[in-house]
Amino acid sequence: MKKAIVVCILLLIVPFTLHATTYYVAHWGNDGYNGLSWDSAFATLQHAADIVSAGDSVLTANGDYVGFDLRTGGNASQPIVFLAFGDSTHITVENSTTPDGINIENADWIIIDGFKVIGITRAGIRVALSEHVTIRNNVCTQNGRWGIFTGFADYAIIENNECSYSSNEHGIYFSNSADHPTIQYNICHHNYSCGIHMNGDESMGGDGLITDATVCCNIVYENGIGGGSGINCDGVAESRIYNNLLYMNHSSGISLYRIDASAGSYHDKVFNNTVINASDGRWCLNINTASTGDTVYNNILINLHSWRGSIAIDSSSIPEFFSDYNIVVDRLSNDGGNSAMTLAQWQSLGYDIHSMLADPPDSIFIDWQGADYHLLPDAQAVDNGTSAVSPVVLYDLDSIPRPQGAAYDIGAYEYAGSGIDEPEHMVGPYVDFIVSGRKRILFCNLQPGERIEVFDASGRKIADSGFLSGTSYSWDAARVAGGLYFYSISSSDWGVRARGKVVVVR
Repeated sequence: MKKAIVVCILLLIVPFTLHATTYYVAHWGNDGYNGLSWDSAFATLQHAADIVSAGDSVLTANGDYVGFDLRTGGNASQPIVFLAFGDSTHITVENSTTPDGINIENADWIIIDGFKVIGITRAGIRVALSEHVTIRNNVCTQNGRWGIFTGFADYAIIENNECSYSSNEHGIYFSNSADHPTIQYNICHHNYSCGIHMNGDESMGGDGLITDATVCCNIVYENGIGGGSGINCDGVAESRIYNNLLYMNHSSGISLYRIDASAGSYHDKVFNNTVINASDGRWCLNINTASTGDTVYNNILINLHSWRGSIAIDSSSIPEFFSDYNIVVDRLSNDGGNSAMTLAQWQSLGYDIHSMLADPPDSIFIDWQGADYHLLPDAQAVDNGTSAVSPVVLYDLDSIPRPQGAAYDIGAYEYAGSGIDEPEHMVGPYVDFIVSGRKRILFCNLQPGERIEVFDASGRKIADSGFLSGTSYSWDAARVAGGLYFYSISSSDWGVRARGKVVVVR
């Protein structure tokens, strides 16, 4: 089966300016230069951070750099972008102000894209007291406490990052009463504690809750030798956790609870996750401390531990709890994991009426011991889920539309056979991404009557789809030189609804 190659990045529904400045940073540069070309590039990221203003972009060549501290923000129509122009742009020394690699503080509408931040004392990338910050396509590894940390950072987007080997705590840590985060398409592995941790932190001020979070399509594995969960939610309410793959984590799988928050993790939707806990792990799904009103559908919850099982909920969290159409082991608990009951006993309480006991993993997954958790064609997960997840779950972890068969599949992947061809490069519609080599870009999930226009950095139009009769448009980026390009999505009825940037690398 061919898999979709997707850069899954949320839409910025804003105009852009073609009059902002693009600065360049390179290891051969000099901070005494003007920074306006590769030949006159700055030497340090900090110098660029000190002079940027709304709408500016900073392109950084491959090489090793000291980190930077940014206290200047953009706005909705003119974000500030720091972009690694290559695949070996390393930050190996913390910035001069905080013990972090990249520090964004009191600065809104920032995009950090494509850096590798390695061996920093505290966080690879830290965002504090800032809104609408996007952390995208970065690698944060072997850092002291966290790969990516945010505090009081509303509307953060954390996507397509790899966070690994955090020495003391978590891969991604979203904290401090911030709301509306999107944490998606990240890979978090071999972190000491949680892969992804979210904490409302009542003691730090604010309402002590994280609300309206989207945590989807992350791959989280081999975390938790120091405790925690693959996905840990302390006071995360009215949120969506779906299409995540968690495997061989050594503590809990997904946990919804209250310790430091002002309330439990209530009214959350836990849909279509695949959780395979290691033999030394805890429960696949924990719900406790008045985390009421949670809904659990279409999940694969397999535990390799000898007596811990799939779902553990305590009595304070049972009100308005719904769970069904899951694949589980024969160990479930309604007393917080202190004891276990069979699926039949659990069903007698009214839970998981349509759920089923897990077949051996070899009959469900293509190669689970080799970490390939795609479904076999005759797996029990195929066509046995519920469409009740459909307002939230429209695609799977590979961006394959659901359902492919007679009904939704259970777990993070939808079985598609050989019917899904690999697209050239998909945009759904998404913004601010890099295309390498000779590629076409497929703008998808559009509406009939919409129009795609592509401009070069001088504002000259170089492609125009016209008003579409279908829902996609393919732009031949192989025909243009490397550099920065812009696109707009519009219709005759309501004008421009979105604009974005594309960097073509040759």
